[in-house]
This record gives sequence, structure tokens and C-alpha cells, in this order.
Amino acid sequence: MSAFDVRDLLEAAGRSGGHRPGSSHPGGQGAAALPAMPPAEALAPPSPPAFLSPVVLAGCVRVVEFVLIAALGVGVHAVQLTGIVPLSPRYLTATLGIAALAVLLLQAAGAYRMTAFRALTSGALRLLGAWCLAFLLVAAVMVFAKVADHYSRIWLATFFAGGLAALVAERFALVALVGAQMQRGHFDRRTAIVGGGAVAEDLIRALDAQAESGVRIVGVFDDRGDMRSDTVVAGYPKLGSVNDLVAYARTTRLDLIIFTIPITAEDRILQMLAKLWVLPIDIRLSAQASKLRLRPRAYSYLGSVPVLDVFDKPMADWDIVAKSLFDRVVGLAMLVTLAPVMLGVALAVRLTSPGPVLFRQKRYGFNNELIEVYKFRSMYVNQSDAGAAKLVTRDDPRVTPVGRFIRRTSLDELPQLFNVIKGELSLVGPRPHALQAKAANTLYDQVVDGYFARHKVKPGITGWAQVNGWRGETDTSDKIQKRVEHDLHYIENWSILLDIKIMLATPVSLFRTKNAY
Repeated sequence: MSAFDVRDLLEAAGRSGGHRPGSSHPGGQGAAALPAMPPAEALAPPSPPAFLSPVVLAGCVRVVEFVLIAALGVGVHAVQLTGIVPLSPRYLTATLGIAALAVLLLQAAGAYRMTAFRALTSGALRLLGAWCLAFLLVAAVMVFAKVADHYSRIWLATFFAGGLAALVAERFALVALVGAQMQRGHFDRRTAIVGGGAVAEDLIRALDAQAESGVRIVGVFDDRGDMRSDTVVAGYPKLGSVNDLVAYARTTRLDLIIFTIPITAEDRILQMLAKLWVLPIDIRLSAQASKLRLRPRAYSYLGSVPVLDVFDKPMADWDIVAKSLFDRVVGLAMLVTLAPVMLGVALAVRLTSPGPVLFRQKRYGFNNELIEVYKFRSMYVNQSDAGAAKLVTRDDPRVTPVGRFIRRTSLDELPQLFNVIKGELSLVGPRPHALQAKAANTLYDQVVDGYFARHKVKPGITGWAQVNGWRGETDTSDKIQKRVEHDLHYIENWSILLDIKIMLATPVSLFRTKNAY
């Protein structure tokens, strides 16, 4: 989120008669009548799996090219100078210096943009110029420092020619890889346009004219009736209303939503945003046709099209990579370390009550995706409640004696480390709730406005709410309200350091919680 606070948005939408985001529908909207047209999902193009983002790809290419150049320098020395000139720190410094300088100059020349990854011809001159300039600068330093005589000229010449050939070959392979992935739509930012009319047509044409923007429009959504809204806008079909857009984003990959509605239509925009902010998607407001002129730095750009940032995905690019690595590495280490404890719990469950050791339960995951979560079984088999229709209370007769202990100490959650390794859960995040979980006999999403916004990130085994005491029975609406507030605080302030802080605080919090049964 970058433009205004969620709570201010919801209050404003409520005052203007807007939609209440917390509803019984998994998408976050109520049972409003939908237009009589094919569902948006049926009209949408196939949704390809997410690949590396352009930002992460560019970073990986930088690392690969630095390692490639450095390895080539050392390899040329080994082939030409072994037994003649030792691989001294002097040669290593020159090799690493050339590699680092080449990467910096390639960056300055724009050789790490997606346009350079799509076609070798567009980046060939930049590649040649950056590589030649790197060697010229290094040669100049050697001459002025009066150390040129300490380096083999044959080594430098071979390093120059071999490095250029290696970079060209590597770029050929990169262009082929990126081209194959782009044909599958992996690097496209799948984009929905909200609003119609001439403004939407102008925006769509501007985006279509800029292939380098990486924007792929999937369709148009408009809350106006068919009498005021065309069924096709600039060649793209109208897929439905804003309510349909929420359902669409739950079932197919969507990366970006752009509003073409005038800024002056404040109430209308707020009512729509009150439905859409729960989605893990970037939301932008087109500034192309706006008469309001701000400083260029006030805008972000899709190619050359200016937009105003309204909401950002909580995690993107390197944040996703960092959290995924943290989850998998730490999760695997915990799984190995806690294996004896898990084995002991499994034996205790198996020997004290008949039935399977593990309990499987459907819960909401990232973007409301249904996932199957693993737990050690803590209830008698014939009284298990897979839908969590009834909360577990103190001295609940459905819970086994062993079950009371492992629920109290959260040992029953340990099998969820397998969900973490599979990529369905994170170690830290909002706890995944059962489908029919209730507070005071009312479904969670009917109690809390914006409840589904907690699904903007992967759920976790532990979370900010749990270490702050909001764990266990939710017999009042205030308890689930506090949980969601803490979950949203975590999402808005996420960092690896915060995850580490929560992980370290979790064992202590287990002894403080009194309402976990």
C-alpha cells in the first residue's frame, strides 16, 4: 500500500455507501447479482505459472556473468601460464576487477534490461562497448600504476577475446531461454483494466504500443451496465464487473490492475478499492488522461505511461526469493532437528488412541487457495471435525489426553513443516484458518472487515498474532478482530528480521497463552 491507509479507505467507502469487504464469499464480496454473461474465468486466456520476475532475472544474469568472467580469467591463466607464472594475488585482483567493472559498465549501458534479454541485436553493441571499455580502463590503470610489465600480454589478449566470445555465447543462450519463456507468457505482467470508454481505449493502445513495458492485458472490467459500457474496448473483451474481477483474480494469475476512472470520481474509486484491496495484486491509477500534473517522480511508469501507485503486493521480486529460501532452509533444518520429537509424538498418538497419526484439514492458503494442512491427530477419530464447525473448548471431550498436551504446546503443528517444504506454508505468516471457523458462531469473514486481506501472503506455522497472545479459542468477535489486525500489521511491515524475531519469540509465547485447548 502506498497512497493511503486501508482503514481510511474502508471508512470512506462505508460513508459513501460502499461495499463491506468482509463477507461470506471467499473472494471477499457478498452475494451481489452478477451480470448475465459467461464467467470471466471462461473467457480468460490460460494462466501460465509464475516464472522469475524481470528484476530477479536481471540480478541472476549479473551474478552469472560476473562468475563467468572471473572463472574464464582464472582458466586462461591455468591453461597458458601454469608452471611459468604463478596465480598470484596480482592476477586474481586483475581478474576480479575486470569482472566487476564489466558488470558495472553493462549495467550502465542498459544491458540488463528485458529488451536486451529479448534480442541479441539490440544489446550487441552495448555488450561490445562495455567489454572493450572495461579492458581499456584496466589497461590504463596498469600503465599509470607502472605495473603493466607484471602481467602477461598473451593472458590479457586471450582473456579479452575469450571473455567476449563467452559473453556472446551466454547471451545467445539467454535470449533463447527468455524467448521460450515469453512465448508462454511467463514474463508478462497480466493486467486487468477497470473502467471503459475513450480513456480506457487510449490507455490500452498506449500500452499495446510498448512491447518493452511487459504488460499483457487480459480484459476489461466495468461496474457500469451494458447500456453504458461497451462489450469490447480497444479489441479486448469486457469480462464482467468489479465483483467478477475479484473472483477472476482468485482463479487465474493476475499481476496488475489499472484504473482508468477519473480521479474526480472519488466515491466510485473508493467503493471499488474496498473490494479489491484484499487481493495480492499491484493496483495503479492511470494518470495519462488526468489534468492533474505532478512532478515526474510522483509517478511510476509502465513503459512511458504514467500511473499513480495505490496498492503494492506485500512481497515481490527478491522479497519472495528471500522468504522462500528462509522457509525452505530453516524449515528443513527444523525438520531434521525435531525429527526425534515428532517421532515421539507420533508414537504417543498411535499408541493411546486408534486411528491415523496425522490429521489432514482443508484450509485457506495464499490468495484463498485451498491447501491440505497436516497436523498430529489430537481428537478421537469418530469425533474429528475436519471443517472446524465447532471450536475446541476447555476440557472438550473430543480431545484425547495426549491431544490436550500437544495442542497446548503446539506440538500438533509440527507436521506442517512438510507443508513448508512443499511451498504451501511459510514458517511465519497469518495462521491458516479452517473453512468453517467461527467466532461467536459467526464465520470469521462475516465478523471482520477485510478478513481475506490476510491471505495476501502465504499462511504460516506461527505469526505475529500468536506471539502477541492471540492464539487459541476465538469465542468472541474481538479475539478474531485482534488476530486479523495483527496479521495485517505483519503483512504491512514484513521483513526477514521480523520473521526471525517471531520465530525466536514463539517458544516463549507458548507458555504465556492460556486459551489454547
